[in-house]
Amino acid sequence: MPKLTHIDDDGNAVMVDVSGKDRTERTATAAGSVYMMPETLKLIMEGGVKKGDVLTVAQLAGIMGAKKTSDLIPLCHPLELSSVTLELTCDPDRNAVDIAATCKVTGKTGVEMEAMTAVSIAALTVYDMVKAVDRGIRIGDIRLVRKSGGKSGAFDAETRPS
Repeated sequence: MPKLTHIDDDGNAVMVDVSGKDRTERTATAAGSVYMMPETLKLIMEGGVKKGDVLTVAQLAGIMGAKKTSDLIPLCHPLELSSVTLELTCDPDRNAVDIAATCKVTGKTGVEMEAMTAVSIAALTVYDMVKAVDRGIRIGDIRLVRKSGGKSGAFDAETRPS
């Protein structure tokens, strides 16, 4: 049975010791969606939100969130990210803003949490900017899509066995 990495033999929370690991290039992509009323999505797409350009502000917030991950999530290592990209797209068929974030680092630990934090913060920013017109917004489907690098190797949600 696999062992949890952030719990020691006595059941205490610990930050994983990565001092013996090699620095490798690591990449992670996460995704999620923000679901809303059709009228709300139309406002976003037409630039009619009083607080400003929702997609651009959410993109910047997601990048900032990725950079602050170790401040937000206990036991995460602070990383020198080499790249954070966020793509926000509107899907009128689903009344959703879809968010994808990719983080890269050359380091001793992965960037999955940074990518998932970027998506989460971007989604929360979309909510914050349009909550005045749609309080029923739902954030969901936040997940790791793929990762590469490190001892555990590659992961692709599309090809993983069910």
